Amino acid sequence: MLPWTSRSAARRLASATRAAAAAAAASASAAARSPAPATRREDCPLLLDDREEEPWQHRAVREDVFWPNGRRLPTQHPRHRTKASRDHSGLTRQLLDFQHDTVNEADGDYDPFGQLKARFMDFKQRNYVENYTKYKSLAEQQTPEFIVVACADSRVCPTSILGLQPGDAFTVRNIANLVPPYEHGASETTAALEFAVNTLKVPNVLVVGHSRCGGIQALMSMKNKKDDSSSRSFIRDWVSLGKSARLSTEAAAGNLNFESQCRHCEKESINSSLLNLLTYPWIEERVREGTLNLHAGYYNFVDCTFEKWTLVYRPGLEGGSKYAIKNRSTWS
Repeated sequence: MLPWTSRSAARRLASATRAAAAAAAASASAAARSPAPATRREDCPLLLDDREEEPWQHRAVREDVFWPNGRRLPTQHPRHRTKASRDHSGLTRQLLDFQHDTVNEADGDYDPFGQLKARFMDFKQRNYVENYTKYKSLAEQQTPEFIVVACADSRVCPTSILGLQPGDAFTVRNIANLVPPYEHGASETTAALEFAVNTLKVPNVLVVGHSRCGGIQALMSMKNKKDDSSSRSFIRDWVSLGKSARLSTEAAAGNLNFESQCRHCEKESINSSLLNLLTYPWIEERVREGTLNLHAGYYNFVDCTFEKWTLVYRPGLEGGSKYAIKNRSTWS
């Protein structure tokens, strides 16, 4: 038999053990009855984005999300996201974090932004500072005289060629300076036209084509190539909008060499774009009212000349063409 003091210590140890076990059981029971803590995005990097995706992000997939312990997080609604949406938001956060920092932009001996920086600083001193009042006004609103639709070709910069200054022209550039018809739907060109005509109320639309246009050459080459539906070409899909100009060129200049046909089609496609502009109800209405004019320009960078003409639209004319050309001139 244990001494009294030993028996007392044993009883105290057993009592403490039973109390600890009871406390652990009560804690586990309470945890089972309690709802799971609210999930915070910062606590779980695997959580999907709650932002609504754009309509074009149609390749999103349903994802299941799990805690590190393997328990699946409940999702009441399918979550959609793309890798691009994760990436660009991360880049934007970096810009915001470092917007006040100065970073060494040159990784080596060659800095492609060296000349751009020098030109910008020259612009700021010679243009912005000397015309500060004008730029303060432009910061509040813009009232451009033109919307210019020009080619994306690096040799054809309407700002440099025509001496356009900030605030003079709302500009959109694409391959072969094409204007799709209204039924084509949304594109960067149609969105720019809608904003310029309906919101900015520009009085003039100017479509500028040019010599040796690669987009027109691609368009004229399509007749000699079989359609390969297995390969996707954004260029082919886009320039095919000028098919009517190509067919007109073949009818009018089919006996000429390829270079001459392309030169003819470069102007033919400009006129085709002018007519496509009239398929937009809000453009046709303003042209008919006389508050909007449709112009064309052709820049030949081989001999540095510029041709200009204006489309005449006569919707009420019977027995003849509703369209004509006026105010044609060549600047050389």
